[in-house]
Amino acid sequence: MELKEIQNLIKFVAKSGASEVKLEMEDIKITIKTGPSKMETTIIQQPSTTQIPVTQSVVSSPLAQAEGQSSTEEDKDDDSKYITIKSPIIGTLYRKPSPDKPVFVKVGDTVEVGDVVCIIEAMKLFNEVESEISGKIVKVLIDDSSPVEFDQPLFLVDPS
Repeated sequence: MELKEIQNLIKFVAKSGASEVKLEMEDIKITIKTGPSKMETTIIQQPSTTQIPVTQSVVSSPLAQAEGQSSTEEDKDDDSKYITIKSPIIGTLYRKPSPDKPVFVKVGDTVEVGDVVCIIEAMKLFNEVESEISGKIVKVLIDDSSPVEFDQPLFLVDPS
């Protein structure tokens, strides 16, 4: 695995909001732990069994902070009119009832109260997540077969 790929993985984990990610391949083990103020990455090469700790600090300039605030405020304004369907439990989210079936809902679909929007697997039990509101799906916030946390946003619904 190349340094560029590792850096992209670190950025992806930081954006995903996951607190810890472990990746094991044939010749390398990578553990990425994130917290509110720091991110720590440990890389273990199998043949040499040497650990290379890599720490990535978040450094931002006042200009970057101002740009980040304005885009975040715009996103909040855009999303404030939508209602969020959140995960009721911790587990693995599946957007389809089975691999060969279509997804329960996609962007543009209209949902009614009680419609199944996804399934979350927890401890080998498959729990249907039903919509508590009626409206149109405007954004899917999580990928299929992804781990989810309790109260994690899954879908944005326009109730109008």
